[in-house]
Amino acid sequence: RGFASGTDGESRLARLLREKFPQASAIKVVDISGGCGDMYEIHVESEEFREKRPVQQHRMVTQALSEEIKHMHGLRIFTSAPK
Repeated sequence: RGFASGTDGESRLARLLREKFPQASAIKVVDISGGCGDMYEIHVESEEFREKRPVQQHRMVTQALSEEIKHMHGLRIFTSAPK
């Protein structure tokens, strides 16, 4: 597992995001479904988001997780470029 208290789903999504966003300075995935893996909150800070509008940044994340999203009920995405 990626975190001491992380679920397998959190670890899997974080690993996929690290592969898709190798320049990311921070990636955090939290299962907010109570542990069943149906809803996640994702935070990604990456240089790749610089000069992109938030909707473009979020689209990049949803494309990176397109297969996994098919099995989810919800997803909260927070993105930013490093300060």
